[in-house]
Parts: sequence; structure tokens; C-alpha cells
Amino acid sequence: MPKFKLALLLLSAALLAPALQAQDAKPAATASPEVVLHTSQGDITLELYPDKAPKSVANFLQYVREGFYAGTVFHRAIPGYLVQGGLYTRELQPKRTRPAIASEADNGLSNLRGTVAVARGADPNSGTSQFFFNLVDNRRLDFVGNQSGLTWGFAVFGKVVKGMDVVDKIAALPTRGIGPFAADVPNPLVVIESAQVLGEAAPAAAASAAAPAEAAAPKPAKRGARKPAHGG
Repeated sequence: MPKFKLALLLLSAALLAPALQAQDAKPAATASPEVVLHTSQGDITLELYPDKAPKSVANFLQYVREGFYAGTVFHRAIPGYLVQGGLYTRELQPKRTRPAIASEADNGLSNLRGTVAVARGADPNSGTSQFFFNLVDNRRLDFVGNQSGLTWGFAVFGKVVKGMDVVDKIAALPTRGIGPFAADVPNPLVVIESAQVLGEAAPAAAASAAAPAEAAAPKPAKRGARKPAHGG
């Protein structure tokens, strides 16, 4: 091989080496975080979707890491529809939450069985700490347009990867009206004893200061209605 060609090859290799090293040094893609809810009916493990719902996931993880969910209950269980919790104490008093987050219901994720979504009020951007599990494929809760709160839908941000049988068990419990709720409260109360990001230290329980906070998953649809009304 002529000397000048050999010199060019060596120069090219020297120039490429730093770039290859930089590629090798890039961190591997971060795996989806998982959170385990230790409840009085068993453990529920969630896989979260930070790529599809970054604001919703960050919000949920902050509540988990603060110990906010420890001592809260699933205050609403409707067989064939959903199980909801994340705000009320054992005394069915709402805890003080951080400011609401913008809805990410238009992220392309569907409210299929086993998914977890942000509960909210009539305003799409009113979600705080509450969430709900879809017991069935609730596609009518998906985003279809930004015309109103009804068409905006509910933001899916994760799914149950272990413990869906626990969710089903909660949904199968008898329900009653108690405290501020006219119906649908599981009996006995199902308590989230603690919540933890897998791979991280368990957080200390947060203070349970009560506040007049309100957010909700949708009520079951009335006959002939495409979307359910909102409510507690």
C-alpha cells in the first residue's frame, strides 16, 4: 500500500476514535420506572410511561417519593368500570395537594383494561394526586378533541404489570355510601399502606393535612351518552 494512503487511513482512524468513544459513553436508555402500591388487599405494581406522559409521570412520582399516598384509600370502586384513589385519608378527608397539572390525554394512549389514568374534574387541566385503574377497555374515556372537558378524555400514564388480580378483588368488594360519598366506597376500606418506586428507598409518610381538594374520574355513562359526566 502506498505510504500516503496508509497515512490517510491512520489519520481517518484517529479522527473517528473520539466520536466512537463518545457514542460508547452515551448512557443506556432509561427503563420505564415502576411503582409498587402496598395495599390492605395486596400489592399492585405499575409501569409508568415517561416518554408518553412526562408531566403526569413526574407528578405521580413526586407524590410517591413524598410519601403522600401512605394512608390514603381507594374511595371509589365500580365493577366493570374503574377503581379510584389517591386523595382521601381513612377518615375520608382530602389531603392537601400540589397545583394541578396540564392534561396529557392527547398522548395517543388508550384507557384499556389495566391502565392507570389521571383523575380530574370538569377542567381537563385539574388533575392532582388522584388516579384510577381501568377495569375494562374504557375507550370512551380517550381523547377525541379539545372542544370541551368531555371530549378531552383522561390521560393514561401507566399500566398494571403485577397485581391486577388485587385490583379486581378491590372492585369485587361490597360498597356503601359513607362520609362525603353517596355510594361506591369499598367496604371494608382499602388502604394504600405505602407506595415506593422500585429500586429506591421507601419514603417517609407525608403529613395528612386536610384541604378542600376535588378531582375525579368520570361517572358511568348515562344511556345514550358518549362520554360520562364528571363527579366525585
